[in-house]
Amino acid sequence: MAMTPPSFPAHDGQATAPPLPLLAREAAGFAYMRLRATFAPPVRLEVEGQGHDVVVIPGFLASDRTTSRLRRSLDGAGFRAHGWGLGHNGGVSADLFAQIDRQFDQRGIDHPATLVGWSLGGVIAREYAKRAPHRVARVITLGSPFSAHPRANNAWRVYEWVAGHKVDNPPFAAVLHEKPPVPTFAFWSARDGVVAPDAARGRSGEADHATELACSHMAFVSDPEAIRAIARAIIA
Repeated sequence: MAMTPPSFPAHDGQATAPPLPLLAREAAGFAYMRLRATFAPPVRLEVEGQGHDVVVIPGFLASDRTTSRLRRSLDGAGFRAHGWGLGHNGGVSADLFAQIDRQFDQRGIDHPATLVGWSLGGVIAREYAKRAPHRVARVITLGSPFSAHPRANNAWRVYEWVAGHKVDNPPFAAVLHEKPPVPTFAFWSARDGVVAPDAARGRSGEADHATELACSHMAFVSDPEAIRAIARAIIA
């Protein structure tokens, strides 16, 4: 069977990376936000999870430790929150979706789960949902660059260096702005110093719902209001 060549069709969006002062704020608060995301107490939520499975995919270079507060908050509300279980997110690979499949199997997730993806994790979540819609109830992205130009962010150079491929030439066929065949919720922020707001909220038809949050890029998985908004989107 012939393999489909990698592709990343150009998007006509004109979004550019966030201005450097916003990136500087992200860098200045990086250590604090990572500590908060890992060790801060869970956020009290006013929703009932009723045992619904939620898989949280971390951002680029992040691991499950950095989504700990979000997952503990969801667990406290009755959800069954899982990390992605694949260590640090070093970028996409040709076998990534098979690895996620195995994680679902190992955790006994045999019915559609919600995928919550932070930054690059949201791009991965959307692409996985396109390939395995029977395993995904909905996708929630947090400052994820699925729209506009793949370089409309301040992380693409580091990404290419770490992942070993160009952001516009991933190791599998992908049209990132195409919506998965499941409900999608895109959270974005004008304060984001890493990913352009236009890239994270998408254009008409690229996400079912787009909601602005008042937090930095690093705070999507630790800010109490962001966590509450994510919980509401899971049961919406």
